[in-house]
Amino acid sequence: MKTSATIAALAAAAATTASAGGIDRAANNNDIIFRSGNYAEIGISRTIPDVTGTDRPSALPRRYEYDGVADSFTLVNFGIKYDLNDRLSLAFTGQQDYGSDINYDGNPGTSFLGGTSAVADTYALSLLARYKLTENFSVHGGLRADRADGKIRLDGLAYGGPTVFGPTGAPLSAAQVSALSGGARNSNAVSGYQVELDEDWGYGYQLGAAYEVPEIALRLAVTYTSKITHDFGTTESFSASGGRSATFTGGTTSVDTPQSVNVNLQSGVAKNTLVFANYRWADWSEFKINPDQFRRATGAQLVSIDDAHTYEIGVAHRFTPAFAARASVVRDIVDGDNLVSPLSPTKGYTAFAVGGSYTVGSVEYSAGVRYFLLGDAQPETGTPDVARADFTDNDAIAFGFKIGYSF
Repeated sequence: MKTSATIAALAAAAATTASAGGIDRAANNNDIIFRSGNYAEIGISRTIPDVTGTDRPSALPRRYEYDGVADSFTLVNFGIKYDLNDRLSLAFTGQQDYGSDINYDGNPGTSFLGGTSAVADTYALSLLARYKLTENFSVHGGLRADRADGKIRLDGLAYGGPTVFGPTGAPLSAAQVSALSGGARNSNAVSGYQVELDEDWGYGYQLGAAYEVPEIALRLAVTYTSKITHDFGTTESFSASGGRSATFTGGTTSVDTPQSVNVNLQSGVAKNTLVFANYRWADWSEFKINPDQFRRATGAQLVSIDDAHTYEIGVAHRFTPAFAARASVVRDIVDGDNLVSPLSPTKGYTAFAVGGSYTVGSVEYSAGVRYFLLGDAQPETGTPDVARADFTDNDAIAFGFKIGYSF
């Protein structure tokens, strides 16, 4: 029976991305720390979403149809693992852990969400160590550094038109707008609002433990990843009443990336064959983007997301000494109802993944593909929440390629 290297060799290739429609992209993958011997790898993947939606029925002349709301994106990851001795190993990795590429087409004056967009980029560097306490038990953990920035724009009729400003030059608060309108409105309008979050580095850690039985390729690993706090320098701009605009600089917006727990189980069941099951929980309910001037104008949060639970089951088989393959099914379940932020207009997914690897000497070539059926959702705005569009029957496909070298 082959060792656990069979599945480790295929993990990054078949699981090219954690989520095609949401923000979580790399799932804090640290499989490299369990590789046998000294090893280095570099991988690239491309995800191509097909995300479309239609304005909800309303008094508008027609229901606008949004096309290509989620843009394609490319991920590049690398890793190197080195054994200091027969008990202690180190690994250094880099991967894009979170991101967003959302853009609604359409005229902001004739559609609910036309002109709304969100672009966010992050990249995480991790330095990990693994120490074998016995042949069966080990602990692992290390430090993470995460670089992030972003830009968000809100536009369309769902955001109510230009912002109303007071005599001090600041947007009227939600309470002031309510008072002026006699309670007809409970927040200011923010069509044309834009916020830029400057590049920032944040720091966190990982801790975990594993139980292994090498004779049957059994491994159970549990890993906790801490949240990372970013304090972004912030520039907010509003489209004001009377055709004016107003920009506010010098602010700071604190954002926590989610803490998470990964549970990975695998076991040999026959010669050259393993089955595996993975679970991931991400605490997205603590992820908030809440710039000062936006909060004052609306009394609401700019971005909030529900917790996610991701399950994967699959099988891997080595057909020849050089060639191995795997297949899996993934289910991503997001808490709450189908009302979502327009900046993440799908809700969970079901995915089917296949991948393979071919070894020539010390070099291993891996490739994989994953097809996503993205969950239906209704982007909402306002307080209380009002559904503005229907997003149904969306999908995505992701391709990945990796080269690994044992030394």
